[in-house]
Amino acid sequence: MEGLPQDRLKRPEKGRSRRFAAAVIGGSAGGINAVTTIVSALPASLPLPVVVVLHQSPGEPLGWVEYLGRHASLPVVEAEDKMPLSAGMIHCAPAGYHLLLETDGTLALSVDEKVNFTRPSIDLLFASAADAFGPALIGIVLTGANGDGARGLAEIAAAGGLVMVQSPRTAEWRVMPEAALQAAPQALVVDLEEIAEKLAELSLAQ
Repeated sequence: MEGLPQDRLKRPEKGRSRRFAAAVIGGSAGGINAVTTIVSALPASLPLPVVVVLHQSPGEPLGWVEYLGRHASLPVVEAEDKMPLSAGMIHCAPAGYHLLLETDGTLALSVDEKVNFTRPSIDLLFASAADAFGPALIGIVLTGANGDGARGLAEIAAAGGLVMVQSPRTAEWRVMPEAALQAAPQALVVDLEEIAEKLAELSLAQ
């Protein structure tokens, strides 16, 4: 699996059709089931790298990356520091680390202070990704019981990226998607079962 071509890291010129370079997904309570639903429906031909941050509670089972891998047609890996983003690969934040995207298309891990009482933080991932990819980024907020991700999604929208939120009516916990919609009211509201199809449609239509 090769890293992203450098031209995919450039922001599209104004007035030209949009080309997406990456997608970031964040979720909390109920997030494992939601992400599993998405990755299991993504086509093996997806040309984008996907980066996932999920909050993990002490009581939740370990090995969720391996669990996702058993349900996905795309390779699923736990992110490592300085790992290059790879098209068609799902990169997951390891427990206890913030996961960031760098402007050179690599991943970075951090043990800085918790944000929104959690590490990894969805807001930090989204903000770094917005800075790295601007309008070439897709950001998605899923189910959860707190407001992490809302500020980051607004930053993606402000940078010209496309933002999407799981419909609260299909979320196990509505707090996170509702907070995201309040912060980024322009977001597409998509039922969970339709998010993979929408993501594939956006990435394959380039």
